[in-house]
Amino acid sequence: MKQEKPSEQRRQSLGRVVGSVFASMFGVQSRKKHQDDFERGNPTLYIVVGLIATALFVVAVWAVVRLVIAAAAA
Repeated sequence: MKQEKPSEQRRQSLGRVVGSVFASMFGVQSRKKHQDDFERGNPTLYIVVGLIATALFVVAVWAVVRLVIAAAAA
């Protein structure tokens, strides 16, 4: 098997990183894809996308709670 040089490794697209982060958040990430992310991925990009995804999740939960409380008060 031929070893790839770092300059020859394929770069991961933003869409693939986002999909991988969301799959990991919900616990459906495959072992093969997980290993590929660690071998070829840019850690900074995964951290930034993970932080944004976490913030969006928190905002979504907050919004749902506000809607439920408003509906219960009406």
